[in-house]
Amino acid sequence: MVQGKAGYRFQNWAQTYSSCPEKYFQPSSVEDVRQILAMARQSSKRVKVVGGGHSPSDIACTDEFMISLDKMNRVLEVNKEERRVTVEAGIFLCDLNEELTKHGLALSNLGAVAEVAAAGVIGTGTHNTGIDHGILPTQVVSLSLMTAVGEVLHCSDSVNQDIFQAARLHLGSLGVILTLTYQCQPAFRLHERQFPSTLTEVLDNLDFHMKKSEYFRFLWFPHTENVRVIYQDRTDKPIQSTSSWFWSYAVGYHLLQFLLWVSTFLPSLVPWLNSLFFKLLFSGREERVGRSDTIFTYECLFQQHVQDWSIPIDKTKEALLQLKAWLESTPAVVAHFPVEVRFTRGDDILLSPCFQRDSTYMNIIMYRPYGKDVPRQQYWAAYETIMKRVGGRPHWAKAHNCTRKDFEEMYPSFKKFCSIREKLDPAGMFLNSYLEKVLIS
Repeated sequence: MVQGKAGYRFQNWAQTYSSCPEKYFQPSSVEDVRQILAMARQSSKRVKVVGGGHSPSDIACTDEFMISLDKMNRVLEVNKEERRVTVEAGIFLCDLNEELTKHGLALSNLGAVAEVAAAGVIGTGTHNTGIDHGILPTQVVSLSLMTAVGEVLHCSDSVNQDIFQAARLHLGSLGVILTLTYQCQPAFRLHERQFPSTLTEVLDNLDFHMKKSEYFRFLWFPHTENVRVIYQDRTDKPIQSTSSWFWSYAVGYHLLQFLLWVSTFLPSLVPWLNSLFFKLLFSGREERVGRSDTIFTYECLFQQHVQDWSIPIDKTKEALLQLKAWLESTPAVVAHFPVEVRFTRGDDILLSPCFQRDSTYMNIIMYRPYGKDVPRQQYWAAYETIMKRVGGRPHWAKAHNCTRKDFEEMYPSFKKFCSIREKLDPAGMFLNSYLEKVLIS
């Protein structure tokens, strides 16, 4: 019989949310998971599965049963002919990337963080950038999950299709994901080029930039016109060492953390700091070549509050200029850099923020220097108002103030997802306070 541990305290990476589950389980097999769910049914306990804990929200928190799948982390099959890999749900992407490299394969896109579990990555709709690429769940071609009653369902475009389109962005609300099969491609290298520009130039030439680079994104430094353009494109060039680039980046950001901590006592310093660090670290040109996964991912370095909404791609300029104008008209509010802007292809996943539309993601950050909270509520509220005005949908893993009523208006498929959830989990075993807010109330 699998045993649960008492006294465990869960805390997300940013240390902004935590919970103390009654029992914490680390199953190592499908049968272990089935036993845990049976115990939960018998004692009327709710169950939450946690991965790498990188979501900057309370989506993974629970006071009842918590399951970590970190011991269910094997690569089960590599099909080189079809370029597919089947893995257990608890494998971290950093480990999967290494395994794929051994077989000459790679995922076509990755988010910024690799220390995340395969099931968690799809559960909240992790994304990167590239208008010809979807969010990460679009790379999943099949999966299996265990329902609240212990039944294992195999899902794909040809088997349990409706459940598949729900489970590829599941919010942890449908059951316990057990395995996933990813569509891969031959391993590739990326040539990254970074260079300075202005907000006006980039917004006036968005189509050009999106066509110019396969993985294009840009960083806007609030309170300035400064922009850092980032192109990432496939190349046959040999890998170039990035040690000098990394250390300047790391040292610069640790200096930034100290100065931002100082600015918590003098907020008026933030616009000056945004300009200063652009000049020191981002006003030049940088290039590097590396294995695709090492270019896609990077170190977040220190804790932060984050919001990230998807909007229709044709609303990009309007939304950014509205945010810029609001900050200029509200000088008492300061915004840490960067505002990261990325672009993603539309899809047919029921709760995807890119459902049926090509989209722009606008990611805003308020850093927590040395873990210190900073005033952000006024900035957060203004940003959300703008995002809703232009038809936005929030990233499911990030902080937001939306409820079921909001999501019913945002998602044509929202009620269909809820119907599938209610059928698979009528007693609400996999709910928590976050999911009750977004799916029930």
